[in-house]
Amino acid sequence: MEYDHMMDGDFKEDFGPKIQVSAADNIHVDFELSNVDLSLANSLRRVMHAEVPTIAIDLVEIEANTSVLADEFISHRLGLIPLDSSEIDQLNYSRDCDCDQNCGRCSVTLTLHAKCTSDEVMKVYARDLVVGYDRPNSHIGNPVITDPDGLGSLICKLRKDQELKLTCIAKKGIAKEHAKWSPTAAIGFEYDPHNNLHHLDLWYETNPQDEWPKSKYAELEEPLAKPEDFDYDAVPSRFYFEVEGIGNIQSDAIILEGVKELQRKLAGLIHGLGENDGMNEEYDGPRSPDAMDGGAGYMDQGYTTPYGNPGGASAWGGGATAYGTTPYGNSGSSGWS
Repeated sequence: MEYDHMMDGDFKEDFGPKIQVSAADNIHVDFELSNVDLSLANSLRRVMHAEVPTIAIDLVEIEANTSVLADEFISHRLGLIPLDSSEIDQLNYSRDCDCDQNCGRCSVTLTLHAKCTSDEVMKVYARDLVVGYDRPNSHIGNPVITDPDGLGSLICKLRKDQELKLTCIAKKGIAKEHAKWSPTAAIGFEYDPHNNLHHLDLWYETNPQDEWPKSKYAELEEPLAKPEDFDYDAVPSRFYFEVEGIGNIQSDAIILEGVKELQRKLAGLIHGLGENDGMNEEYDGPRSPDAMDGGAGYMDQGYTTPYGNPGGASAWGGGATAYGTTPYGNSGSSGWS
């Protein structure tokens, strides 16, 4: 990935939001978002962290487990193994798929069979997971392996004659449902590095300048020449992000997918507001009780239903059970005299 590095000084423009990338690799990306308000910048951070879809192990069927770890413990560890989520749009959500349970259009199958036959401890890693062939492409669902030895995450350890055999079903999801679907390990978010807006009340003993070190973004903005009173109308316009991925999606793709998801949310909101333009004329949905026939039937003392029937009868007029009496032997009329 090649990006233009951030320029010194104020490069704020007047024609809308702007993103300037200062550093990026497969795992990390640092960028500045400007010409937006705080709510939009924070919305992008939240969407990148919790609503960018990925794939993770969701179901585990264990056939044999004679290790010292419980089935639930191993299942939890398997769910946290990052899986390649490139081109995740080719995979359907299982709730939107036409299949009965799972298929190659909405899931990826992984299998594992390990048995220790020596006296030494056998370590089972993510690389030992075998990915099935029924999937949208050849890389989605592959365990993410970034260590120099090419082993991946450690799943468990086996002693002699211990065995682990299982089948995993990986599905598409978002971190709002479970943290295993999170594409990021952390997202740093900062603005106003010199605290010119006084949004922070720094605790200090003698001198806050000496006791609170400045961030690396302090070089990009100028501090105030002298302290000023709090300005209620002052708002930040430059925001600094540090996105740390876990390898299942490239760092720059996390930003792009976050922007796309934010656009989908706003489009859905606009569409929903547009549907209610004629609400006062031909609205067919539910209304509050006061809006039905001027509230008739709702201002009594509770002896009648909204449909005018006596409170002791159903909407069809039946005041008794199917056998003419109540379970207590009296008629369908009230038992009080």
